[in-house]
Amino acid sequence: MAKAAKSSANQMPDEQKLDVLVAGAGYVGLASAVAIKHARPGLNVAVVDAAPADAWQKDNRSSAIAAAACRMLEQLGLWHEVEPQAQAITEMIITDSRTGDPVRPVFLTFDGEVAPGEPFAHMIANRDLNRALRNRAAELGITILQGVGAEGFEVGGGGMDVQLSDGLRLHTRLLVAADGVRSKLRDLAGIKTVRWNYGQSGIVCTVAHERPHHGRAVEHFFPGGPFAILPLKGNRSSLVWAENTQEAERLIHGDEMVFEAELERRFGLELGEIRVEDKPRAWPLGFMLARSFVAPRLALAGDAAHGIHPIAGQGLNLGLKDVAALAETIVEADRLGQDIGALDVLERYQQWRRFDTAQMGVTTDILTKLFSNDVAPLRTARDFGLGLVERLPRLKNFFVKQAAGLTGTTPRLLKGEPL
Repeated sequence: MAKAAKSSANQMPDEQKLDVLVAGAGYVGLASAVAIKHARPGLNVAVVDAAPADAWQKDNRSSAIAAAACRMLEQLGLWHEVEPQAQAITEMIITDSRTGDPVRPVFLTFDGEVAPGEPFAHMIANRDLNRALRNRAAELGITILQGVGAEGFEVGGGGMDVQLSDGLRLHTRLLVAADGVRSKLRDLAGIKTVRWNYGQSGIVCTVAHERPHHGRAVEHFFPGGPFAILPLKGNRSSLVWAENTQEAERLIHGDEMVFEAELERRFGLELGEIRVEDKPRAWPLGFMLARSFVAPRLALAGDAAHGIHPIAGQGLNLGLKDVAALAETIVEADRLGQDIGALDVLERYQQWRRFDTAQMGVTTDILTKLFSNDVAPLRTARDFGLGLVERLPRLKNFFVKQAAGLTGTTPRLLKGEPL
């Protein structure tokens, strides 16, 4: 076997056979490699990623990390690096109104703690999370081949031969496909998907504002789609703005003053004057669920397995749940002397994650269709429902725990327990 390309973070030793090869160096791919290697140092784990070496450093987006995911990051030994850059969400409020309404009544509020001193979520810049994961991977001795993608594979001989874009062929017992919503590996495995488009695009940008947010997150439900203001460090917030696709394209590619005017109409005046810090970007919003999360020697994770509407802010956290469940499945199988790439082992991961993911997908689909309209009877019904949740503490507490990732059959890492 030839040596790795110079773009790799580490050099792949000649003739090395891997136990786990992860395709994709986003947060799901890196966290999968780190979680497995952290628990089973004796396993040979490597990561390949087709993106350029500096691509992750150019990602200006931020994400909400639920309390359960924070516990996992702490257990994996990297939360201490992430926390100084993270902004705790101390409160969440939800409104429902039209864009031009002079008053936006608050229908639902959530306190920001799942336990004393533990916020139900933090906001963190994607590049800060990716950097911390890369540093931890280096500490654990995980090879990262950057700028090198997995082009194909062949199953046989108790493992899988994976063909890389630089001509290398690697042998591994298990291939984890964390290569995104347009996963090439998912398609090569012949795994079909269920998908549909919402006719919306998600506009993302970061804004600076005059007054402090005090850790408060706000989600305004407008007829065109939800508009979320998520607190970042300092007097800054991350925006996730769902809008009709045609209107979103007009705003993104049109006059900057028009964009800023429409943004101010939605953002409101509570935090004073605002200023857009980076170039807004938009991507189409839809639903996607893989019909299977596994195939012989292959496991899908993160966006390769599922994609949902950002209305509930659970996209990243669904991916990290995949990480925790897959790592626990693999580690337990290895301790028992089982073949970690065998289909019966991988089926345990699928049974754990696919129903939960489908359930979250259906929930976000219903919420999207219920709230992204201006139909009077639906508006009355949803506002009544929000008000009912506001008046029922136990139900509200359930939703807080749901947002924190602490409901259902929770993998050990998400409970802050070692594997």
